Amino acid sequence: MNVENQIFELQYAIDTFYFVICGALVMWMAAGFAMLESGLVRSKNTAEILTKNMGLFAIACIMYMVCGYAIMYGGDIFLAGIAGGPGYADEVLAASAEAGFGGGSVYSDAADFFFQVVFVATAMSIVSGAVAERMKLWAFFAFAVVMTGFIYPLEGAWTWGGASVFGLYSLGDLGFSDFAGSGIVHMAGAAAALAGVILLGPRKGKYGPKGEIRAIPGANLPLATLGTFILWMGWFGFNGGSVLKLGDIASANAVAMVFLNTNTAAAGGAIAALATARVAFGKADLTMLLNGALAGLVAITAEPSTPSALVATIFGAVAGVIVVFSIVALDKLKIDDPVGAISVHGVVGIFGLLIVPITNDGASLLGQIVGALTIFVWVFVASLIVWGILKAVVGIRVSEEEESEGVDIGECGLEAYPEFTKLT
Repeated sequence: MNVENQIFELQYAIDTFYFVICGALVMWMAAGFAMLESGLVRSKNTAEILTKNMGLFAIACIMYMVCGYAIMYGGDIFLAGIAGGPGYADEVLAASAEAGFGGGSVYSDAADFFFQVVFVATAMSIVSGAVAERMKLWAFFAFAVVMTGFIYPLEGAWTWGGASVFGLYSLGDLGFSDFAGSGIVHMAGAAAALAGVILLGPRKGKYGPKGEIRAIPGANLPLATLGTFILWMGWFGFNGGSVLKLGDIASANAVAMVFLNTNTAAAGGAIAALATARVAFGKADLTMLLNGALAGLVAITAEPSTPSALVATIFGAVAGVIVVFSIVALDKLKIDDPVGAISVHGVVGIFGLLIVPITNDGASLLGQIVGALTIFVWVFVASLIVWGILKAVVGIRVSEEEESEGVDIGECGLEAYPEFTKLT
């Protein structure tokens, strides 16, 4: 084997290994969502929210294998299998360094599938927290099948997959850019959540007879804080892996910059949200601090490679301010979101898309607006239809008695904290 082929094989190995490790970091975000959500719901609903997070991850993995990946990128993963069997290395060498998608990225197709499937699960995890404490478990799982197998993959095909939108227009031609998924993943998950929350209605006792807003505190803020730190850590794989390669100097520098900007945007969002809460409410609100950090992460996800560290911090800080006022505004509109997911991932996801042209001259504001509208309208309308069908056929909300007792007992037949739980 000549030196050129040896170098190519080394790059292939490095890029594939990096892709897989980043995918594992994103998979670890599933634990972050589970901990964050279980910390922000009441103790009587903890086991059910954990069941939802485990179940949705498994459903996402299966549905994306069965049909999601093929819809999004073409190919037949389920029937034909993932490339990488005997003789595959020779095929890759023959195809030269231009093998694979992403402009010269070289890695195993299996690594690509693994990295993509954990993104699908992330989008679905966003839905889980917003509909917490009053949705039927199996109705949620039924929606997860459609969301991960069809709704998400189709909008993914229009964006990362490069397909035209129902044959009408191409987002790529309009200058749409979403580096790691502020819109494609996060806003999409929030749009699906919003549709579900509208049909589901607020939790019992959340709003008073005169429309007053009643706080329903979470049961375990240390757990919610741990979940936020896990998500912060996993986000390095989410954004860093989206560089798609590591095996050359330019890519390594890009990865380092993405990691730096991801971290500093989260820090900016956390501090800004904390300060905003102190001014607005007179107290240092921990839940706003946590959501501020996540808002900074969502905002920078659309373009973490081109801003300077200072600009990324500013973007994160603005997102931190936005998320505080968004959570308050949605509450006033009686859109009951126990964990603030719609604000963090939806409102800030839109913001993240709109700021991309500030530092990336390859993106256009028109393209970002059209892309955001395309993703939101498709996911929201499709989700509203699916949620509506489920509501009509099997119902999506538990009974008042089950909600009062806690969905842990009604849906799972057990309690997360049997020695300490009491009716609230």
